[in-house]
Amino acid sequence: MRLPFRPIVSALVLALAATGCASVPSQLDTISPQVLRGHVSFLASDALEGRGTPSRGQDVAIEYIAAQFRAAGLEPGGDDGYYQTANWQYAERKAGDIALSVTVGGAIIEVPAGGATGNFLDAVTLAKAQVVAMGWKEALENNAAADGKVLVVQAGPVPGAARVLQQKLTGKPALVILIDKEKRHGAGTGGWLVDPEQPAVKGATPVLVVHAADAAEALAKGGATVTARVAAAALRPVKLRNVVGVLPGSDPSLKSTYLLVTAHHDHVGIRDGEVFNGANDDASGVVSAIEIARALSAQKERPRRSIVFMTFFGEELGLLGAKYYARHPVFPLKDTVAMINLEQTGRTDDNEGAQVGTLGMTGFDYSTVSSMLQGAAQRTGVKLWKHASFSDAFFSRADNQALADAGVPAHTLSVAYAFPDYHGKDDTWEKLDYDNMARVTRMLAAGVYDIANDTTRPTWTNVPKAASYAAKGRELTGGAAAK
Repeated sequence: MRLPFRPIVSALVLALAATGCASVPSQLDTISPQVLRGHVSFLASDALEGRGTPSRGQDVAIEYIAAQFRAAGLEPGGDDGYYQTANWQYAERKAGDIALSVTVGGAIIEVPAGGATGNFLDAVTLAKAQVVAMGWKEALENNAAADGKVLVVQAGPVPGAARVLQQKLTGKPALVILIDKEKRHGAGTGGWLVDPEQPAVKGATPVLVVHAADAAEALAKGGATVTARVAAAALRPVKLRNVVGVLPGSDPSLKSTYLLVTAHHDHVGIRDGEVFNGANDDASGVVSAIEIARALSAQKERPRRSIVFMTFFGEELGLLGAKYYARHPVFPLKDTVAMINLEQTGRTDDNEGAQVGTLGMTGFDYSTVSSMLQGAAQRTGVKLWKHASFSDAFFSRADNQALADAGVPAHTLSVAYAFPDYHGKDDTWEKLDYDNMARVTRMLAAGVYDIANDTTRPTWTNVPKAASYAAKGRELTGGAAAK
């Protein structure tokens, strides 16, 4: 017979406390599958419209998160209560603002509205400009043959392919067209964010991303010409917000040092009229952070260091909220001992097989964070592990990267690295394994407590892949043995 998990956890806590293990949170058993399900089912509901950045749904999500932080008793840590505010701009074009046609062999192929997008601000006008087609690698290495012409390139395998092309161009094409029939690099006529601290490069070649299959085939043929008219983008101000709550530490000296527990509250919004709910990615991580905050706040004995609970905007658009925080830290980075970032803590149906009672960690051996979490993993019966390839490969693909680049030991923990419905419309709240989510969230709560309560701060290791981060860490802390 399978016993209910709550009594097992309670017994575990009591047994460990009796042996004098001071770093065992007594509130672990309050993290229940039912509470987790309740949070996720709201954050991933159709009412929140996929939490795109920016959107009304995302605004509702951050109000909800702030309310949970308030209910947990966390202190507000932002410039506006629980919010850290970024005042950016939103640029957009209407469907008719891009007119593009391809002429080949006397035939004219019109790209339909929405079949081409371009995240650049200026207007473009071209009449029957000659096309020069190149492969991705060739276009990056030697594109001088396209000077004054239209450079056509098949979409590369990297995120942000349009921006990569702009940065790598050595010649001066009049226009670049990126062929992206699989819609990996954006689709539709939606807008994009403009960060005033990251201005567009003056004179940068405009890049249009084309999704229409017939136009893509015509562009690949020799002798094609392009006629284009692109209106200047319209700009409007937009307010983006990270959510920040603080659990103050108990030690008079160490409470001015900080452990970050983070997740991203955005997802990809609405596509082709359908809501992409993002239950596992990353409503689950947000909810794990909320419940860790609630459990540790209710703990009679606070850990020595302060814990900052934070959720970020714009992860899906390029880790934007985390990068903003790294540039504008609320708490000094030199006093930030580590970052535990939570992604995809809900689903166990990993593409490589079920992951029950396990947590993967990116950059597993890059720092001592993994060894400091192992005690909690063992006490709660959760396997903390390193994936042979994904642990290193995914290190740069989540919000931890921004803090790691600044020198802070920062890692992402998740149950599944890849799962069915990833960035799909069917990543819904019903598909999460809430029993397992409760189990790993309890382990994370215990591990977070352990790190925040330890008088020794995590450090980067001497593995080769961590060398640049370790150098930044020494620079950040002045090379001294920091508290």
